[in-house]
Amino acid sequence: MARTGVGGGGRSAVKGARRPEVRLPGALEPFEDGEVEPDGDYDGAEFAGTDLAGQDGAGARFMDCALRDCALDGTRLHHARFLDSVLTGVRGVGTDLAEATLRDVEIVDARLGGVQLHGSVLERVLVRGGKIDYLNLRQARLRDVVFEGCVLVEPDFGGARLERVEFVDCVLKAADFTAATLTDVDLRGAAELGIAGGLDRLSGAVISTAQLLDLAPVLAAELGIRVED
Repeated sequence: MARTGVGGGGRSAVKGARRPEVRLPGALEPFEDGEVEPDGDYDGAEFAGTDLAGQDGAGARFMDCALRDCALDGTRLHHARFLDSVLTGVRGVGTDLAEATLRDVEIVDARLGGVQLHGSVLERVLVRGGKIDYLNLRQARLRDVVFEGCVLVEPDFGGARLERVEFVDCVLKAADFTAATLTDVDLRGAAELGIAGGLDRLSGAVISTAQLLDLAPVLAAELGIRVED
């Protein structure tokens, strides 16, 4: 749904993101193999409380899968594909999802740090609740992605392409949009909006009047404007 923006005299509009509609099979097959494998194929599997720390699932495909309360510390999932899947309560530091594909995926109440998603493709993805520190999305492509009720500490969108991306009731701390390309990005719903870099790349985003006032000192510094009483 298009929403009226705050700039351009109210003439501009931002297109809303399409949310994923994940419908998992009624009966998932419990994963009991112990370890995931590179280029493995997992269809309709349930990973419940599985410790995947340090494992190598590079290039694996997860289709109609549920990962619940799994440990992902140092898990290598480079080039993996998550399709029509749900990740709930996953936790870990240094998870490698570089150049991965996430399509029609819900990530709920995750507790992650240093996640590598650079060069990845996210399409119709919902990230709801939880906290993600130092999320690396450099050179990634995000289309129809919603961040809702989560905390993102120092997320790096450097060089990424964001299209129809929404931030709803979430906290954005020291976000970096350097060299990013934004189209229909809605930041108005962010409970806290902190931008550390890339202010000049926000032309494809919409913010609220209150957020504009909060960002005024950073904008002034970016433009070299001296503000004195």
